[in-house]
Amino acid sequence: MPDGITVHPVAWPPAPIRTERLVLRESEARDRAALIDLIASPEVGTYVGGARPRDELERAMPEVPGQRFGFFVVELDGMTIGMITLDRRDPERKGHIRPEGGEPELGYMFLPQAWGRGYATEACAAALDWFTAAHPGEPVVLSTQTANEASMRVAAKLGFTEVERFEDYGAEQWLGVWSAMARASR
Repeated sequence: MPDGITVHPVAWPPAPIRTERLVLRESEARDRAALIDLIASPEVGTYVGGARPRDELERAMPEVPGQRFGFFVVELDGMTIGMITLDRRDPERKGHIRPEGGEPELGYMFLPQAWGRGYATEACAAALDWFTAAHPGEPVVLSTQTANEASMRVAAKLGFTEVERFEDYGAEQWLGVWSAMARASR
């Protein structure tokens, strides 16, 4: 299966996406330090398998991180505060809406200082709007630990509906689905 979401091929990267407060854009070299901080953060790592060692990230992260289809840097007032990904869900992972897997999956991570201000919801909504325009009719899934109350709230605000719960990574996981058609019928 191709790495990018290719149901309806679209040029990448798109022009920067602007919301009321944020910009979603392609990664640049200037984002490297913030993305290392993000992935090395113990707070951020709580529900995603733990923080990665900073020295390992310094060695492994390319000069321009995340240069691939579906990877958006989230910027606030010129500062990188997080990232959003739209990737195909690995068919080997638990939790799918299709028997063969490979559904588009929304992922996001924000620096702790950006938490609690609605940035994740605002940025994810913009990414979903872009996705809908680029891939009409394609549903998107989101998976999070049920213990991650903040992520569960974001999923609800975005309009994801529960598909299933399952045990993975030593914790209960929640899988939700979102589609523009379901959102439009609300």
